[in-house]
Order: sequence, then structure tokens, then C-alpha cells
Amino acid sequence: MSEPTNETNGTDLDHELRVSKIHNGTVIDHVRSGQALNVLAILGIDGSEGEEVSIGMNVPSDRHAKKDIVKVEGRELSADEVDVLSLIAPEATINIVREYNVVEKNRVERPELVEDVLSCPNESCITSANEPVTSRFEVLEDAIRCAYCGTIIREDIASLIDA
Repeated sequence: MSEPTNETNGTDLDHELRVSKIHNGTVIDHVRSGQALNVLAILGIDGSEGEEVSIGMNVPSDRHAKKDIVKVEGRELSADEVDVLSLIAPEATINIVREYNVVEKNRVERPELVEDVLSCPNESCITSANEPVTSRFEVLEDAIRCAYCGTIIREDIASLIDA
């Protein structure tokens, strides 16, 4: 007996990503491999609210050797969420899906500045001193820098997201 194949291109079905389409929501594609869980952290998704989410991690990619993909049913991302997402997934594509069709497709763009969404890890920073100061980070090529104290963060940016 022969292997099951995809009728349109004859490829082996065992080698294809099999994640169902979403009705309405957002597909975040071309996420750096290993970053899907950080994407969920940025979106505040931990499973406690009953969100319908599909995640593919370390899946084959034409652009890169591997990628992650996140599908979130019933939610479109805010501009602030996309800005923070761009810090950990600078090559991501945001696809808005309505009635099972992609109606909008955009690549993330890294902003010059991110405000009021991250906390500075420097305990001496004015933003950590219970002062009425909004956090502000300058976006660099490979990191972010606190606009107040100059602390540079290159890794684990998702852990700095204000809850």
C-alpha cells in the first residue's frame, strides 16, 4: 500500500504541518524558533482564560531552517502588542483572519521606542522607585535600552512585560 499523499502536490502527508485553520483571529508566522512561548507571554495567554491557541514549534521553514507559528482564535493584536512582539520576533508576519480567510497580512516593524509595556530590571532605575514615571525603552538593532538609566537588555525581554 502506498503512503498517503496530498492530492495537490503529491507530498507525503507525514511531512506537513497539520494545524487546523482558524475562523477569526490572528496567525503569527515566521517567529524565531523557540520563541512561541514568549509570544504567548507577550499576549498574556497562559491558558487560564480558555483561549483557543495552536502552536507549531521548530517547524520547517523556507526562509529559515526552523520557525515557530502561533494561531490565536478570536483575537486581533493591538499596535502595542505588535511593537513588543517585534522585539523577540523581528521577522514575524501578522495575518488577520476573518471567516477563514486572510484579510490582512503585515510584517512587524520595530518601533524606535516602546513605552509603558516593559519594566526596567535595574532596581536603581527611577521607574522602579514607585515614582509616577512611564517606562520607556529605545529599540536598538539587537537589544533595548532604558531611556532613563541606560540599562541594555539583549535577552529574556518577554520576562520584562508589565502584567
